[in-house]
Amino acid sequence: MKIYSLYILNKAGGLIYHNDLNPGLARLSANDYLVLAGTLHGVHAIATRIRPGEPGVKQEDNSAVNNSILATGKAKSPNTNSSGLQHIDTDHFSLYVFQTLTGLKFVIVTSPPKAGTSPTTRAGTVSTHGELNRQVEAVGGVYKAFYVYYCDYVMKNPFYSLDMPIKCAMFDAKVKSMANVQISG
Repeated sequence: MKIYSLYILNKAGGLIYHNDLNPGLARLSANDYLVLAGTLHGVHAIATRIRPGEPGVKQEDNSAVNNSILATGKAKSPNTNSSGLQHIDTDHFSLYVFQTLTGLKFVIVTSPPKAGTSPTTRAGTVSTHGELNRQVEAVGGVYKAFYVYYCDYVMKNPFYSLDMPIKCAMFDAKVKSMANVQISG
């Protein structure tokens, strides 16, 4: 798989960074990027609310979870990417959403997996759960690299204000260096 684009959304759903890494892609207008970010944020938020719970297990409300975090200083589950929209797979692209503990969302758009690498149903479209996990894990390594770049070049920049658009030449250069990375998954 090849990386097409990277989008970073703040915790309110605002687009703070976008970079189309593949020059052959059709460009969107500035307004279309903002609409895309808002839509992804909304779908992710809705998906976290409608996930099914375990039978017999009561889901805690947000205030109870927040009080627990304040009392102990720790979140119960460090995996913040365990609910909500995580992956969309189409014939033309795959989209992965990774959420940090602070609510920042990294959206990575890649080329679809190679034809014939994943089992299909009679409809010819669905991969197995194990194959999907391998794809998400492979892209997870790229996400971690982007997150390290974000921490090193954006968060340590004394001129950057939180939740504002990212304008950092070093971060752009590091993101663009990932443009030709082939993800094996």
